[in-house]
Amino acid sequence: MIAAHAQVRPRGIPRPWGLCAAAFLVLALLVGLGVGAVGIGPGAIVRSALSHLGIGHTPLTSVQEAILWQLRAPRVVLAALVGAMLAVAGASYQGVFRNPLADPYLLGVAAGAGLGATLVIAYGGGSPQLLPPAAFGGAALSVVLTYSLGRSAGRARATGALVLAGVMVATFVTAIQTFIQQQHTDTVISVFDWLLGGFSTASWTDVAVAAPYIGVSSLALLLHRRVLDVLSVGDDEAASLGVDVGRVRLVIVVAATVGTAAAVAVSGLIAFVGIIVPHTVRLLVSTSYRAVLPLSLLTGAGFLALTDVLARTVLSPQELPIGVITAFFGAPFFAFVLARSR
Repeated sequence: MIAAHAQVRPRGIPRPWGLCAAAFLVLALLVGLGVGAVGIGPGAIVRSALSHLGIGHTPLTSVQEAILWQLRAPRVVLAALVGAMLAVAGASYQGVFRNPLADPYLLGVAAGAGLGATLVIAYGGGSPQLLPPAAFGGAALSVVLTYSLGRSAGRARATGALVLAGVMVATFVTAIQTFIQQQHTDTVISVFDWLLGGFSTASWTDVAVAAPYIGVSSLALLLHRRVLDVLSVGDDEAASLGVDVGRVRLVIVVAATVGTAAAVAVSGLIAFVGIIVPHTVRLLVSTSYRAVLPLSLLTGAGFLALTDVLARTVLSPQELPIGVITAFFGAPFFAFVLARSR
């Protein structure tokens, strides 16, 4: 009995993989801060950061300081926050719905955010101050409609009904968005620029707006990572183990959705992050959500920070929409996951 007990290992984060994920994130942040028309070495970045804390002196000129901390730093930090949120939300949706192809936009978040942004661009002059709250409000409204419709089917069909309701709401909202675009054809390019996602206009204000929602949502999801492992065995089995399945599912869905809405509001629609990152973690490390969620958080942040570097350097001095790059990598990966989950 003692020997058998000694062979039991916790299913949390393996230390080597945790260190690898943390190192990957740090490397991605340094690359994001250093790469550009004005190259800045990692040593200079570290010394400049320490100088802002009162330790030593910066080796950078005033122009380099402005480029580093006023232009690059906010977009790199925002990309990391958005990537972390989309990855952990995707992993959470896949766990709570027991569907390996679920993504953060499952319940109509993307369509609602797109409608909110379209309304501002068409009728509000595309005000940068109005875009994030309008996108957030549209995403939140779509999810409320989805959840209300899904609940009307009864608890026995709650999971499947939520997915179907999300498809219906997304289709309806997209139809409204298309109608508005047809009535305001001069705004089509601006709408598509936003829909394809990017961080070219990122500022510390955007970081301050999104960070509280993303921080609270991510923390709530991480605190439920053990429960997601229990839910993976089925609702009846989880209920027999003392889990309030309905309440837990509601908390996870609300947390993932609020965080995703905040991310979309400041970045536009960036597809496939919530599928690529969690499934890569599952393939390389573990299928336990005690490992998948925290590693997805770190890896998603680094992944989108590096993707943003590609977006602004591949066609430099022009900038490629980041959604194009994630779709380029994500579509084949989605096909792989689909074939693997037969």
